[in-house]
Amino acid sequence: MGSAGRHSLGRRLSTYLYRRSTLALLLLLTPPLMWLGVVYLGSLFALLVQSFYHIDTGIAGHVVPEFTLATYRDLLTLPHFDIIGRTTLMASVVTALAGVVAFPLALYMVRYASPRTRSILYLAVLLPLWSSYLVRVYAWKLILSKEGIVNWLVTQIGLNGALEGLLSIPGIGGPSLSASPIGMVVVFLYAWLPYMILPIIAALERVPRSLTEASGDLGARPFATFRRVILPLAFPGAVAGSIFTFSLTLGDFIIPTIIGDSSPFIGLAVQSYQGVAGNLPLAAAMTVVPMAIMAVYLTLAKKLGAFDAL
Repeated sequence: MGSAGRHSLGRRLSTYLYRRSTLALLLLLTPPLMWLGVVYLGSLFALLVQSFYHIDTGIAGHVVPEFTLATYRDLLTLPHFDIIGRTTLMASVVTALAGVVAFPLALYMVRYASPRTRSILYLAVLLPLWSSYLVRVYAWKLILSKEGIVNWLVTQIGLNGALEGLLSIPGIGGPSLSASPIGMVVVFLYAWLPYMILPIIAALERVPRSLTEASGDLGARPFATFRRVILPLAFPGAVAGSIFTFSLTLGDFIIPTIIGDSSPFIGLAVQSYQGVAGNLPLAAAMTVVPMAIMAVYLTLAKKLGAFDAL
């Protein structure tokens, strides 16, 4: 077939699809929907089904494909409650701190920074995402270790006593920053902060300057304008960013493996049950926990308008 024939066929096909918009839409959406429905949702469904199986106590590692709630009964024991509570608390703390750190920076970038400064700050926010996640975590392990630059700097300015006192607090301290929950919070915050900053920037850019100018014309001080105008309008962006920081912290197992005091988190427990213990049903059931937590979280975020800010 010559080029003229191919051109004529392509034109007829375009005309045919143009007149049948439903068919054209179906052809466009079928590949991604097949991927979403078969690969993603199918794997989640298989995971859910697997969580209702159980391990044969007589044969180590043998999964019995029979419906039972025994695995979820094992999941409701005290050690697993501690793991779920510890992980949820860590995700909540990281999310709250990310919002506190990200909002002033985002506000400065949108409202006060010059175009050149804003470009530099955008690059600074995004630059860590261009490097290997694993390399960044190991770098922070060296930075926070006893021989690291943070400990050296604290010693040089004479605050090593305050650092030792902080690390001696039960529950958050440890032998060093790299082996304590404090260090884990720092690394989590560093890793996920861009995912909080960018949605807040997007939300702040949609706040009309005319509103803040009108607030000032009516006699409101800058802080009152921020509290009553900017913050309520940009808050859905912070909630949208919290979806990323909360969910990423909830499911991460690399940072708790490298940083911290080896306390188990949900990701570590799933890895252990699936790899070392060979208890696939319990690993699947443990994986369902963050999915359920995120379902509740997303419901609350939707009510706060987070989806409109994405």
